Amino acid sequence: MGLSLPVPLPVTGAALRAGALEFVVLGGHLLLYPTGVCQEKLVATAATARPPVLLLHGFTDNRSVFVLLRRALAAGGLRHVEAYNYSPLTLDLRVIARHLARRVEELCERTGHERVDLVGHSLGGLVGRYYVQRLGGDTRVRTLVTLGTPHSGTRAAPFMDAHPLVRQMRPGSEVLAELAAPSPGCTTRCVAFWSDFDSLMSPVDSARIEHPDLLVENVQVTGIGHLALPAHPAVIAAVVRALDGPAPRAVTGPDAASVA
Repeated sequence: MGLSLPVPLPVTGAALRAGALEFVVLGGHLLLYPTGVCQEKLVATAATARPPVLLLHGFTDNRSVFVLLRRALAAGGLRHVEAYNYSPLTLDLRVIARHLARRVEELCERTGHERVDLVGHSLGGLVGRYYVQRLGGDTRVRTLVTLGTPHSGTRAAPFMDAHPLVRQMRPGSEVLAELAAPSPGCTTRCVAFWSDFDSLMSPVDSARIEHPDLLVENVQVTGIGHLALPAHPAVIAAVVRALDGPAPRAVTGPDAASVA
């Protein structure tokens, strides 16, 4: 849910540290935000050993949120990484997902790969999941990684319900009902990172994927808030490993900042 301000967490030492980290990340991201407003230029790419990765930002955000994650994923030239900016004026998640479908087809054609990996933060994860489950995207998406995505809907920030995209992220919305419907034979592997300090997920475990037809691993993150998920070194390392092979079972930070 992008740059929305966090709601209060229970006042503990870990919560204070997570909150402080959130404001540091927010400050840095506000400085970088103008650099990600424009859609990046698409270029011809050389063949890479691993599938290309397409990054999907959250509500009110843009591709600048992925500066650190993108660098880590592209390290060593093993994979081509791009970020997709969807229009901030779009009012329906399903429209964004249809545009994503066209972008994925173009990316496959340009890179010579049959399948891609998607990494979505917050709303971006729902867009990727809708494409995979409802638009046949599982034939193109090898792995879908979501970071702080309201898979079961979030009740946070009720004052933003006037926006149609926010209403689609509420429990019981038509979009979430479509995602809860049967998806037999879906071949995409899903890895959902959820944090017990994510103040924009209410309840926090709404960022888990619970669906009997999907190949899912839910990864718990500790001590890291919503805005820090795509920027924290421990989470970034875990995402890289999730795309390289089996995902980690848990992520801890910011004090320990380690991955189990």
